[in-house]
Amino acid sequence: MENGHVIVLFGATGDLAKRKLLPGLMHLWQAGLIDDSRIVGTSMDDIDTEQFVDIARQACHEFGKHGQQDARWDEFAALLSFVPHMAGPPALADAVRAAESELARGGRPVDFLHYLSVPPKAALDVVHQLDAAGLVKQSRIVMEKPFGTDLKTAVELNERLHQVFDESQIFRIDHFLGKEAAQNILAFRFANGLFEPIWNRNFIDHVQIDVPETLGLEDRTRFYESTGAYRDMVVTHLMQVLAFMAMEPPTSLAPDPISDEKLKVFRSMRPLEPHNVVRGQYAGYRDHDETADDSDTETFVALKVEIDNWRWAGVPFYLRTGKKMAEGARIISIAFKEPPLTMFPAGSNAGTQGPDHLTFDLADQSKMSLSFYGKRPGPGMKLEKLSMQFATHETSSAYAVLEAYERLIYDALRGDHTLFTTAEGIETLWEKSAPLIQNPPPVRVYSPGSWGPNAIHQLVAPHAWRLPFERSWREHNVMGQ
Repeated sequence: MENGHVIVLFGATGDLAKRKLLPGLMHLWQAGLIDDSRIVGTSMDDIDTEQFVDIARQACHEFGKHGQQDARWDEFAALLSFVPHMAGPPALADAVRAAESELARGGRPVDFLHYLSVPPKAALDVVHQLDAAGLVKQSRIVMEKPFGTDLKTAVELNERLHQVFDESQIFRIDHFLGKEAAQNILAFRFANGLFEPIWNRNFIDHVQIDVPETLGLEDRTRFYESTGAYRDMVVTHLMQVLAFMAMEPPTSLAPDPISDEKLKVFRSMRPLEPHNVVRGQYAGYRDHDETADDSDTETFVALKVEIDNWRWAGVPFYLRTGKKMAEGARIISIAFKEPPLTMFPAGSNAGTQGPDHLTFDLADQSKMSLSFYGKRPGPGMKLEKLSMQFATHETSSAYAVLEAYERLIYDALRGDHTLFTTAEGIETLWEKSAPLIQNPPPVRVYSPGSWGPNAIHQLVAPHAWRLPFERSWREHNVMGQ
């Protein structure tokens, strides 16, 4: 008998809940993955269940990508209830226990999943509220980034969390790792005898993890002034993707062995020295409300990461992310070493379009591409860059794709830590970040709509950034033909 689940959504009327969590929960329910569940919402808003249901319906209609299925809306709405935060822990406990009672008929065991979609400063208050409400036992808790702002604050946060919840109950979410393409890295590496033997310093020249964003920070400057791009994006997202890329084969694809191998990658990283980092700030950032006229906050960061272990010694990993950039993308690009000798005649184009690349696109429509040189049809030996491409939405299983938040909520309900971050992993990353945090290089101004400050080219030399792409993804939909 599978357990029933009471999902307690803190910040249930906030932006993340409306855009991702409520539509995601509805899709999980439509897919039959959370049939035996109830959803209890709570927030600072003084509303009742009927008003919350209206908010949820509007959110699912506006942001749901799988169709609202109006005919079944009343069934889903019956799973929802709401209790205002100001009503206190006893009222929350009553609402959760009432939902538990509905599910427990027939002796079914019931678990609680508490999703903390709240500002970082409010997270510990919620933890103590759960403790006061007696809702810690049989519970799991999902926490949003950031997980501290340096080693000291991360250690303090984890110590205070562990006073209430055991580490096995805590799920630190990183929506990048919930994407199909991120998990495809594991499948690609460990299920194919063709690629695992070349996944090392002997065949790979360098790796780029590139996440430019076109959005600015007009509505988030207060948050960003206390974080910046490095804390917001690199520690919580890009480093986690890097660990999937670089880790040794785990003893099995189970949560504990995977976490162990990711931690080994973080421990093998060299400390992040300021001379290997470029910080930038887009022109006009200081004009926003709640931004200091002399703000040193970076809205862009690029860095070189070096891993001192047998597999990766001498292979640089280049990471880049920023706001108000030329394009929005989420790309992992692996550049293979070029042949040791070229036998092709002058004018053949051999090597002129860069090395062979394997590319993972972490966008919602996950894609993979392998680019290589081939002969152009016709007389003579003229080469051109070709590519083999795979896109999830072109497969017969496209209907089964879960969005990142949907997958991660489902994994947390099942107690699967594979795609989540551990306390020890986070603390190790902050330890390696200490030289950068203590002595950050100056921010360099860059133009909105660019690829960042010019210094990024010296950082990556003698290589070149893969973005902007020199070729396009294939655009057609096999499913529609």
